Amino acid sequence: MYLDFYALREKPFNLTPDPRFVFLSKKHKETFAHLLYGINSRAGFIALTGEVGSGKTTVLRALLSQLDADHYRTALIFNPCLSPTELQQTINREFGIAVGPPHGTSDLDALNLFLLQQNAEGRMVVLVIDEAQALEAPVLEQIRLISNLETDREKLIQIVLAGQPEFGQVLERKGMRQLSQRITVRYHLQPMDFSDTVAYINHRLRVAGRRGMGLFSKEALKRIFKFSGGLPRLINAACDRSLLAGYTRDKARIDARTAAMGIRDIKRGAEPFVSKRRLIWIPAVVLGAVFLAAGIYLAGRDFIAPFPRSQQVEATEETTKENLTAPGEELSRAMAAELGEVQESESARRAFNTLAGFWKVPAAAPASGQWNHDRGMERAALERELRLYRFSGNLGALLRIDIPAALEVTVPGISGKRFLSLVGQENEQLLVDPPIRERKSFAFSELEKHWSGQAFLLWKDPLNLLTRIAQRSKGSQIAALQGLLREAGASHLPITGLYDAETVSAVKEFQGSRGIARDGIVGVQTLMLLYHAIDRFERPRLKEARK
Repeated sequence: MYLDFYALREKPFNLTPDPRFVFLSKKHKETFAHLLYGINSRAGFIALTGEVGSGKTTVLRALLSQLDADHYRTALIFNPCLSPTELQQTINREFGIAVGPPHGTSDLDALNLFLLQQNAEGRMVVLVIDEAQALEAPVLEQIRLISNLETDREKLIQIVLAGQPEFGQVLERKGMRQLSQRITVRYHLQPMDFSDTVAYINHRLRVAGRRGMGLFSKEALKRIFKFSGGLPRLINAACDRSLLAGYTRDKARIDARTAAMGIRDIKRGAEPFVSKRRLIWIPAVVLGAVFLAAGIYLAGRDFIAPFPRSQQVEATEETTKENLTAPGEELSRAMAAELGEVQESESARRAFNTLAGFWKVPAAAPASGQWNHDRGMERAALERELRLYRFSGNLGALLRIDIPAALEVTVPGISGKRFLSLVGQENEQLLVDPPIRERKSFAFSELEKHWSGQAFLLWKDPLNLLTRIAQRSKGSQIAALQGLLREAGASHLPITGLYDAETVSAVKEFQGSRGIARDGIVGVQTLMLLYHAIDRFERPRLKEARK
């Protein structure tokens, strides 16, 4: 509504997470550093607490995006309201471990074998559980048992427990003493201060296309900071309402009064104001109507009965019944009906074959046993001279990679995982395969509600470069990397074969242009996007992908 008025390309203060808008304040950077230190030092347990809307999930997603699949295996659990058995099975599924192991072994044994295998291959396994304050005591005990999986020298799994401040109180209970003593790295994410709040607002405006500073006056910023307390979620809400209030009042600049109007709208809520006098009369009117209807019904019952029931009334009732079902529930039932017809392994194989078709490689034949969605896809990719990238993040970030992907979806009432292939993008609609009740296109918000945040993508490494290149290393692979940076327009420096400060700067510039973290490290996603930025490396694109 207000985008053109304020010279914005898109809404800058959406509550939906989007990595392009990620702003790590001083507090967020400290939190990120603590988490990364705890994981890389193999602390075992790490606890992160913070108020609602403080940005915990943002930090966790930023962390997971930095842990590349060649060196880490990660899993993120959003729904902690599970029994100990359900949690164990969910963790196994997230890591691609078959649920229901052979007779004589447990799900915990299967996880232990997986951890030993990953350790032998040089990978670190990281489990992140969000909303940890909702975990019941038996579930926390199950997590403690998982943490016991270790070798003589080190922990096999690093567990991050993130939750609201109440989680700290849970750990202080007498029965939680054993678990609490094992958590050696703890951090509480504090709200942003005023200077970071201002920087946060300006950052989001800049990403959304606003040129120049000063859209919000200093007094308006102070009011927003006072209302929000430095919590990003409340900052977003206050800024969005302030822009709307400014637009409706034709204000080219948001001053303190306009910001106050926006904040009042939030406090008042979206419902229209109803006077107390009207509220008093409503029950009386309804009661009178009930008595009147009852009288008419009893008096005219014999008169109405002979007439046939109108088809229009019947049609109206049918329509009303249909409208009682929310669109989201309707889609959930449709997905359960369509995707529930196949097992998890077959759903994964079909999704892989959809992606394979776009890369023009042979499909994977039906397996005699269970086709593991993680290792099965990886093995099939390698057999076809492709690589498998395990994506963890949000849908906006996945769309910017711009290649077909297998989305892991959660379907109510269906156990295990199911997969939808994201195969195209057209007129702000996302195209999927297989169709759901003959629908091939869905809105962003429809898919996002059922997506787990995990996806699998196929990609090629035609130059066989390292997926993680250490700073100050040198050689032909570094020279090839520098050549790619030049072709992508991210560098005009000579090719030296040395991963020096100039090369790191060029990598950061490229990363920033693609909306990913500017860390100067050439991980899988950076390398994949670098190939995609150069025309001579062919690959399918979402906007062109069609079956």
